Amino acid sequence: MLPSRTRRSLQRIKPVVTSFLIQQLVNALTIGAIYALIALGYTMVYGVLRLINFAHSEMFMVGGHVAFFLFAASASLSGSALGVLVTLGVFAATFVVVGLLGVGIEEAAYRPLRRASRLAPMLSALGVAIVLQNAVMLFVSRRPLPFPAFLPPISFSVVGAVVTLDQIFIVVFAVALMVTLAWFVNGTTLGVKIRAVSENPRTAQLLGIDVNTPIRLIFFIGPGLGALAGILYASYYGIVVFSMGFVVGLKAFIAAILGGIGSISGAMLGGFVLGVLETFGAGLLPKLTNGVIGSEYRDIFAFSVLVLVLIFRPAGFLGEVVTEEGMVYKRDF
Repeated sequence: MLPSRTRRSLQRIKPVVTSFLIQQLVNALTIGAIYALIALGYTMVYGVLRLINFAHSEMFMVGGHVAFFLFAASASLSGSALGVLVTLGVFAATFVVVGLLGVGIEEAAYRPLRRASRLAPMLSALGVAIVLQNAVMLFVSRRPLPFPAFLPPISFSVVGAVVTLDQIFIVVFAVALMVTLAWFVNGTTLGVKIRAVSENPRTAQLLGIDVNTPIRLIFFIGPGLGALAGILYASYYGIVVFSMGFVVGLKAFIAAILGGIGSISGAMLGGFVLGVLETFGAGLLPKLTNGVIGSEYRDIFAFSVLVLVLIFRPAGFLGEVVTEEGMVYKRDF
């Protein structure tokens, strides 16, 4: 039996701990949803072409800038009854513009190297990423731009934690996109073609599938989802800047590896798990170290996770463990 003084102390601490846990969980789900959306682009391209598309992080950045200019152009309509339709139009237009950019990049930078070694298209992807980032820096702005909020500043109190409308929208919207993508890949004819090309491009071609069509499709959908993640991220933090894709894109790549790169469900899981680890770690670091290490060191969790996964579980949570016998079977048959 605990002393009465101890029980009273625990009763005072319990609401604070509950509020802290709920607040950190909401923050984790928000940033994890953004990581998961970006990770889907990495995992779709890798699943079909076995290519690490390092330029994908810049699709995220370009999406934020495209939406910034579209919102600026439609500013006169944002406060009218057409405000919701304008916002939906900005989301759709950004998806299409960045998706077409992804298709163009695939045709110009990746398709000529499709039969080359894996190193060549990877270097090409790095070159495309550098070009895109510097192009935005030179022709748009090298300074952070204030991104407009398209949702009203409404917040709710949940057991002492503050949950904003932005956070609810980001999580719900991202999960809806992920579920729609999973249905598309697993339940439609085009999805079957994508999976066939992913399994064996030569066999798919012998069966009458034009392999270029599924590849164009993944380079349209993947960058489009990354662009939508860029809008969500820019709206959540209130700024858009030419360099924002580097660190966020790298963390999304880690999320894809964590969940199992090449697996759509793995990318979703990896994004949310990384968001939880990073957010809770950043929240607990100052408390555990008495302020010696602050929350600005949150990035160490993502890179520590990468090292541990590569050592103990290279295939990730849901990735396919490829054995030597399996590789021989796929190569010979």
